[in-house]
Amino acid sequence: MATGHEKVETNIGLMIILITLVVSIGGLVQIVPLFFMHSTTQPVEGLKPYPALQLAGRDVYVREGCYLCHSQMIRPFRAETERYGHYSVAGEYVYDRPFQWGSKRTGPDLQRVGGRYSDAWHYAHLMNPRDVVPESVMPGYPFLADNKIDGKEVQHKMQVLKDWFGHPYTDEEIANAAKAVEGKTEMDAVIAYLQHLGTALKNVR
Repeated sequence: MATGHEKVETNIGLMIILITLVVSIGGLVQIVPLFFMHSTTQPVEGLKPYPALQLAGRDVYVREGCYLCHSQMIRPFRAETERYGHYSVAGEYVYDRPFQWGSKRTGPDLQRVGGRYSDAWHYAHLMNPRDVVPESVMPGYPFLADNKIDGKEVQHKMQVLKDWFGHPYTDEEIANAAKAVEGKTEMDAVIAYLQHLGTALKNVR
């Protein structure tokens, strides 16, 4: 006579149902509490939503697929923190939609790159990475210096982030968005975004 365990093993339909049930319960137990934890839903002290130029730069960063080679997630291991700085915390990413954590590092993690290099270094690096890092395999992005930022588009994105996701932009910030990026290039925007990364915790070790 077959035992309960044998019945499950020999009935693929029942096994699928039970596996789905166990995984669902386990997932809920792990995920649901995170929505009620202050540390995972509230921004770290001093963190604000991206201003117009940085927001535009972040969109270019996403468009160009930079996350495919650069992560923005420092794990809490000594090998990581010694090289990159303080490990990442959930409150840093409250205004990131979508997150840019990444899962592969062909290039270094960028979560603490803000303020580490000058604007001129970033400009040279984006124009031709091998001018500053001879062994780099990163492609150049000289065309970013020719592409202008569309102020109306940035303004619209800020309004959507405020209305749909509750980002605390003021009406004045949205109204001045087009002026804030007037005459700026995508290169300027990406550099502004990179110089911002990780600065909310830059003095924490």
